[in-house]
Amino acid sequence: MVLLPEYLTDVTRAIQLALAPVFLLTGIAGLLNVMTNRLSRIVDRGRALTEKPEIAALVGPDSIATQLRVLERRRHFTSVAITACSVAALLLCLVVATLFIEAMLDARLHWVVAILFTGSTLTLVVGLAYFLREVHLATQSRIRFTAPN
Repeated sequence: MVLLPEYLTDVTRAIQLALAPVFLLTGIAGLLNVMTNRLSRIVDRGRALTEKPEIAALVGPDSIATQLRVLERRRHFTSVAITACSVAALLLCLVVATLFIEAMLDARLHWVVAILFTGSTLTLVVGLAYFLREVHLATQSRIRFTAPN
């Protein structure tokens, strides 16, 4: 059996421990991509309602005001979801960095890792809850463009 220097085994161990949070980071990046695309569509729909006269003729001014209020709520929920998921990703990055610092300096930082990971998980839950709320709101308030009678 080949014996590796101690610092090499520490680095190997740190990489192994950091692998799970890195996979979670990849998942959060995918979620952020979906959320930003939804936010972009919400903003585009709001612009279409306010800037295109042919849509205003089809929908009517009262309906446009109602739809814009719904879009603003959806935009708010999506924005909070993006912020929470971004914070979760930042906390996960700190988890990875802390794991490496712990391995390199032989420090006992288990409690820091636990706090950061728990914080990351909780902020991810908040982000997903807001995203779910936005999706629910979107399905409840379908915007329909119909020709006037």
